[in-house]
Amino acid sequence: MKKMRYIIWVLLLLGFSSCYNQKYSEGRHYSFNYNFEVKADSLELLRQQPEELASELFTDSFVVKKGSRLVVADFRMMPNDSIDSVWVQLATESSEFGWTRESELLPSVVPDDPISQGISLFSERHVLISLIVVVLLLIAYLLRKFRSYVAEGEGDDQESSDASTPRIVHFNDIHSFYPTLLAVVVAMAATFYASLQMFAPELWQQFYYHPTLNPFSVPGLLSVFLVSVWAMLIIAIAVVDDVRTLLPFGEALLYLGGLAAVCAVNYIVFSITTLWYIGYVLLVVYIVFAIRQYYRHHAYRYTCGQCGEKLRSKGTCPHCGAMNE
Repeated sequence: MKKMRYIIWVLLLLGFSSCYNQKYSEGRHYSFNYNFEVKADSLELLRQQPEELASELFTDSFVVKKGSRLVVADFRMMPNDSIDSVWVQLATESSEFGWTRESELLPSVVPDDPISQGISLFSERHVLISLIVVVLLLIAYLLRKFRSYVAEGEGDDQESSDASTPRIVHFNDIHSFYPTLLAVVVAMAATFYASLQMFAPELWQQFYYHPTLNPFSVPGLLSVFLVSVWAMLIIAIAVVDDVRTLLPFGEALLYLGGLAAVCAVNYIVFSITTLWYIGYVLLVVYIVFAIRQYYRHHAYRYTCGQCGEKLRSKGTCPHCGAMNE
């Protein structure tokens, strides 16, 4: 109970932080002296001025490789350029200067900030596909372990069979609400993430180019998203603390792996389905399902009057044999 009160107070503190918003600018989200890192295999930069290229004069170029850092040095407007009217001059780590069109620059670079790089990484299609494959493999492994446990417990009584069955959130959960809460918060955060991209793209772009983990310094919508991110971290710590006290080491690792797979599925499903508005309905259904599953099958409502152990229902205590009415 003390742990839950601590989490509630932290979330309330972070929630009130949305009152302290700084004004976010619109338009181009980077300017002079902004730092980029090349994420493409290479980026070609023009040594001469863009006007020389437009006049079909002789020009030269050089290539910067993946991982190179660049600094924005200047901007040039080229209204007669049929491809892109905005050109950006960049300085390399070796003090070379070169120009490129903004439309060619932005897909090839990422802001030189770990938060922005993390956002870019999880936005990549191949990373999402890899995450799906890993989740499917983990689910297949857990199902195989589940079947092996069931096969081993077929000759045992119901109580010992239930005890030997692998634990997994929502279905054969431990007697802690934190895993359910973590899975729900991940689903909500994924829904907020997709909603920001749909309804406030300028706000999200500003956050992408100038990221922060401080919910005190961002507008309300971003504040809600950052609160959910902090909530995931805090609840995850509470989950690990409860799991290590309720399960043996091997079972705890298996349970945490299953919980990670459920959270990954939630992230993928809700971040994608929200883009088609289905995610909002699924989120409500999922929250009701998750809470109902926990309180219906895994929550202890009673305590044995003799030994003090927790009980799901009144009747004979399985620990000491005392009758509780």
